[in-house]
Amino acid sequence: MASEQTFTLNLIQSLKRAGQERTFSKGEFILREGEIEKNLYLIETGAIRVFLLNEYEEHCIRFGFEGSIINSLSSYFTGSPSEFYVEALRKTRLRVIPREMVLEIVNKDMESMTAYRCLLETVIAQQIEREVDLLTVSPTERLERVLKRSPNLFQHVPLKYIASYLRMTPETLSRIRNS
Repeated sequence: MASEQTFTLNLIQSLKRAGQERTFSKGEFILREGEIEKNLYLIETGAIRVFLLNEYEEHCIRFGFEGSIINSLSSYFTGSPSEFYVEALRKTRLRVIPREMVLEIVNKDMESMTAYRCLLETVIAQQIEREVDLLTVSPTERLERVLKRSPNLFQHVPLKYIASYLRMTPETLSRIRNS
């Protein structure tokens, strides 16, 4: 396990060196629905949200903070248009790493391939956690599960987006927090 963590840290350092630095202002879109995701984003500073927009409301599905790797995953892997928006929640500095460069780094040796596999396994585990969050009936339990994983969430993300992520109204979230 320790060697896999070392592999992953080495991979992240390689990705960081390979990526181009870009800064996004609060509210600026990194990717819009309908665009094809061609990059991984390593967050150096700031915060990002990934969300889906339907005719009635926004549905936040993921947040990313300093040290996170994030993008519109399904579009990245399939090459199909993204269903999601990726937006900076505040001034955010990223390392933007094109998919071709990621594959070049990952395929250079077995250590990098192992690290990439570990990274993907982590993403899959996070997605499963998210699904469990959504299937948890009690809004209080949903909040507790998320805060266990991200104790500083309210310091990084506006309440209305956290409420959307938890599938509740901002009023319900405020009531739960105050009880």
